[in-house]
Amino acid sequence: MASFPPSVNEKLIARSRTVGELLAPTAPFDKKCGRENWTVAFAPDGSYLAWSQGHRIVKLVPWAQCLNNFLLHGTKNGSQAVSPRQSSEGGQRNKPREHVIDCGDIVWSLALGSSVPEKQSRCVNVEWHRFKFGQDQLLLATGLNNGRIKIWDVYTGKLLLNLMDHTEVVRDLTFAPDGSLILVSASRDKTLRVWDLKDDGNMMKVLRGHPNWVYGCAFSPDSSILCSVGASKAVVAAILV
Repeated sequence: MASFPPSVNEKLIARSRTVGELLAPTAPFDKKCGRENWTVAFAPDGSYLAWSQGHRIVKLVPWAQCLNNFLLHGTKNGSQAVSPRQSSEGGQRNKPREHVIDCGDIVWSLALGSSVPEKQSRCVNVEWHRFKFGQDQLLLATGLNNGRIKIWDVYTGKLLLNLMDHTEVVRDLTFAPDGSLILVSASRDKTLRVWDLKDDGNMMKVLRGHPNWVYGCAFSPDSSILCSVGASKAVVAAILV
């Protein structure tokens, strides 16, 4: 699966051209199995690109820096493969930095989500939170082969949460576009699960409308409706209140 930042003009896509290619390293892996690149995702503001390199590895790339390297080192048609350079900016949390994350299992799905400070958690009974979500918060959700969802801090590469309620492969992930940090996961266990990451990853709902594997899910622009598709060749819509 692939994604564009919300600011992309769809009319320009037809005139798009290749500007570069990101290549996953073969070393230190010597087996072909597990090397597949299953998914990529952009941050809502376009600041980062996350892509699955296979063999449990996800790479977080500052997109402006990556694109600049393509333009500096690419050929006339922009098709030359370039490995983005590590940012020289040290230690500052709000400076884009490249990270390589070992997720511990094969990565099937990715999603990047950012918070809006004034968008409160939907759980009103929580008196404390493990994390303080500010305007600069940017999270990476990774859906794994073993059914787990791991949540990472994009700026530091640190693991924040480990969500373990799915029993099969997590095929897709999507954040609500309203900045609430509501995350929805779609799984081969025939369910979709709704998580409130501002409530320390509390699972709010389990949606069971699919009789077979669930492949993908997407929010409406106002975050009120969730649509999903699965092996039953049907689209299921749910209103999230």
